[in-house]
Amino acid sequence: MDANFCDKFAIVGLGVMNKRMPGYSARAFQAEAARLAIKDAGLKKEEIDVCINAQVQGPFHVNDWTDGYSRVLGIPAKAYFSISRGASAVVLSIIMGAKLLELGIARNVLVAMGCNDWSKARSKQTTETRHPKLGLWGESLGELSGASYHSMLASRHMHEYGTTSQQLAAVAIAARQWACLNPDAQLYGRPITMEDYERSQIVCWPFRALDCCVVSDGGSAFIMTTAERAADTRKPPIYIMGVGLGDQAGEMWWDKTNYTALAVAPAKEDVFRQAGIELADIDLAQLYDCFTSEVIVQLEDYGWCAKGEGGAFVEAGNIAPGGLLPVNTGGGEMASHHHADFTGLAEAVIQLRGEAGARQVQDAEICMATGAGGELLSPGMCAIHSSVILRR
Repeated sequence: MDANFCDKFAIVGLGVMNKRMPGYSARAFQAEAARLAIKDAGLKKEEIDVCINAQVQGPFHVNDWTDGYSRVLGIPAKAYFSISRGASAVVLSIIMGAKLLELGIARNVLVAMGCNDWSKARSKQTTETRHPKLGLWGESLGELSGASYHSMLASRHMHEYGTTSQQLAAVAIAARQWACLNPDAQLYGRPITMEDYERSQIVCWPFRALDCCVVSDGGSAFIMTTAERAADTRKPPIYIMGVGLGDQAGEMWWDKTNYTALAVAPAKEDVFRQAGIELADIDLAQLYDCFTSEVIVQLEDYGWCAKGEGGAFVEAGNIAPGGLLPVNTGGGEMASHHHADFTGLAEAVIQLRGEAGARQVQDAEICMATGAGGELLSPGMCAIHSSVILRR
């Protein structure tokens, strides 16, 4: 692939289905999101050459189909295959899609995910089925899946830098403020205060229930094509400026070097090198927010504030509506919907198209969206980080 990646490919179709619908399978949600993306792009299904199934769920929730949404929709694609690696499915799919387009194998590439996690959680009654054990040794110590591992890093950040629960709360409150401007968010019309946060149940110290992301049913999909073909699609193209990846596997958790940082550095270096811009050029960011602490750490690691100052940065209102850096402007995973890294990508496209309504960030031209796949504190958690920069 040509090293000059910037602006050669564009996202031209978007489909998001964020509804709680018991009885629907993940594949049904995925197929509907894909149909919406095709319609949004003004394309026919016969114009889709490759379909990518983005598996964004964990190792105990792997989708159990091989020929999926393309067959449901009757898409005569040349190829259908799966990509899965934590919350980096968007970036990995973009990389694969770009190569398929560059080689002339595809004119248009459709990427889609689906989940029915909310429905499944409500249908299960036992702790064992609702909270599958991701580790091999954690049950006797009170393991609660992802919250346990992320809470260890959050508490370490508090220990090293004096980060407070009130600063974690500032992330959750800002997410709700944005969600209350987004009629499609799960928690639309449900603002929270500091008092609400402090009354919420402790899940795994220091996390309260309001530090944790929502659980969702639904699906998300996008279509990418070349910049040349993008000029003929129905919606304004959103150009891909760069992508980046990082993984904490190079520094294992027992080395005690990465307790308060994510694998941002290599991803940041590559994505900004390709995009040819600096951090100051980013107008808004969609930062992966499975837990409140993830946002604080990313703000530090990308350089919007110094290490240890992320708590004060969010407490000052900088990421909330009207703040210096609009973050997770649709409500993010904390308050809108949990479609892994598709949540941030979709909001980035909506903002850059100018379709965000009451939450629209004025003069939004460049947006970064990230993904994170857990921490190396369990054999079942991957610690990948991904970044993509988009422009209108």
